[in-house]
Amino acid sequence: MRKRKWFLLVCLVVLLCAACSNDSSDEKKSEYRVVYSGEIKTLNYLKTSETNEFAVAANLVDGLIEYDKYGIVQPGLAKEWSSNEDATVWTFKLRDNVKWVTHNGKEYADLVAQDFVDGLQYVLDAKNESSTVWSAMVVKNGEAFYNGELTDFSKVGIKAIDQHTVEYTLEAPTPYFLSMLNYVCFFPVNGKFLTEKGEQFGTTRENFLYNGAYLLDKFEPQNERVLVKNDTYWDKDNVLIERIRYKYNKEAATVAPELFLRGEIDTATIPTSIIDEWLKDDKKKSQVRQTQNNFYSYFYALNFDPQFAAEYEPENWKIAVNNKDFRKSLFHGLDRVSAMLTVEPFNPQDLLSNTITPKNFVDVEGVDYTQLDSLAAITNNDSFNKDLALQYRDKAKAALEGKATFPVKVLMPYNAGMPDWANRTQVIEQQVEKLLGTDYVDIIVEAGPSTGFLSEVRRPGKFALLEANWGPDYADPSTYTEPFSVDGTYNKPELAEGYKEANGQTVYLNLLEKAKATIDTAERYNLFAQAEAFLIEEAFVIPYSVGGSGYVASKLNPFEAQYSPFGVTAEKFKGQQVLAKPMSNDDFKKALAQWEQERVDALANAAK
Repeated sequence: MRKRKWFLLVCLVVLLCAACSNDSSDEKKSEYRVVYSGEIKTLNYLKTSETNEFAVAANLVDGLIEYDKYGIVQPGLAKEWSSNEDATVWTFKLRDNVKWVTHNGKEYADLVAQDFVDGLQYVLDAKNESSTVWSAMVVKNGEAFYNGELTDFSKVGIKAIDQHTVEYTLEAPTPYFLSMLNYVCFFPVNGKFLTEKGEQFGTTRENFLYNGAYLLDKFEPQNERVLVKNDTYWDKDNVLIERIRYKYNKEAATVAPELFLRGEIDTATIPTSIIDEWLKDDKKKSQVRQTQNNFYSYFYALNFDPQFAAEYEPENWKIAVNNKDFRKSLFHGLDRVSAMLTVEPFNPQDLLSNTITPKNFVDVEGVDYTQLDSLAAITNNDSFNKDLALQYRDKAKAALEGKATFPVKVLMPYNAGMPDWANRTQVIEQQVEKLLGTDYVDIIVEAGPSTGFLSEVRRPGKFALLEANWGPDYADPSTYTEPFSVDGTYNKPELAEGYKEANGQTVYLNLLEKAKATIDTAERYNLFAQAEAFLIEEAFVIPYSVGGSGYVASKLNPFEAQYSPFGVTAEKFKGQQVLAKPMSNDDFKKALAQWEQERVDALANAAK
């Protein structure tokens, strides 16, 4: 996800309150307290693609639909909807009791269908530089308007039929369109307020309107932000946490476990460096549990458009990375289990993923996408292979003799606010250099900023090899292709030499276009599988793991939360409550087993 289109969850969610009271206090239970290290730069959900920013906005503004705790779509601001036979026209009927309010809860206006038109027009206006515009181009003429080929927005595929009816017309049949509405680019905005605030929209709590579960009571960057329950919210009875308090601490990841033990916060990620200590202490052990795996896909991206400093020899890297044997030496030389031990020291294999699209995301008539013919061999075999790595190393050295300088410098930055990531880069540096030889590669580990890592490091291409991640935005394999498309912000594989076809596009992009143009689900998914297999087999990327690994001490029950592999649903606090005591790992496993069975039953009933 372009979050999701993100990349890093730089905001370590942990909770902190100004006053401490004992666990049995009803007042305390109504407050969830947070300490974080990655600051948000904007509240403008129509522009940002960073997870920690739209995670806040998702609690302040609602979309047309949401999901229940089993991942089944539910009415949100739309009370009902329908589509035509080929899923190109979708019509939504809005609730008639939704209000836009100011930060202090004062009513500003009713929510109307035009708010969705105004929101999408802002996103599709190129001058606003929305980071999520790619998703909005699903609507008819959306891309043409964005590119300036069409200037009359009334020709774009969205219209307010009346005050409580909004209609979308799409470029092509899109049966998964409902799942796309769970993303911020389809959220509404009050056009009058947006015009009045202009560039100031989303810069402060006052320059923002709310229709969601919470209001922003305090917004002091690098100090504190506080969310309070919105008493005008249409579904306020299901908002059980009255106050959410985020406290800034640049050392959040380090200090969180101790703050949790002192009762000053409600959630803390327990890093690998101290998890043994917690599990061997009876009192601490009862307060820590595993985290739930999610559908974020982690991978190592090899950059074909290096923009880092001359001292790291970007031109030499460019020569090397354009050699397939060199890429394959890194692909087979990276021991992912060793790297994963920095996060999950007990069962690291359980989190590894050999594909970009995770298992259990979508299937074709009961066959998991990752087991389709093109991907099955990749899915079922570990990419790490010492013998192959050395063979490709020797072939690369022979092919690059006189062209590239050895050792090739491999700049591998990491987010300084994430200790596990720092440890992982060092493990990889030592492991790969030991296997392939320091006369072949010189992996340079460099600390990047804890705030703004995406904008300062990844997006400008200031890396050679980088751990990146992506979360899905909708229920279709195409969602995992976005980082590697022409407009992607990862490693620019379209710039790799030797892959252009007759039409001037690369093999990968032609495979994507063919898949996206196919309506039949089985054929469509098989074509996407072919494209993904090509990306992996050519070693443009090294799949690594799924997200959600590690351990946490928390007073939230994850199985009360809204559930969805894509969009912003998982960021919402609606429906959750603060427990009197942390969930133990035994409690977690029992609850997980119960939830998984309940989800199977719920999905089966929803399909009837």
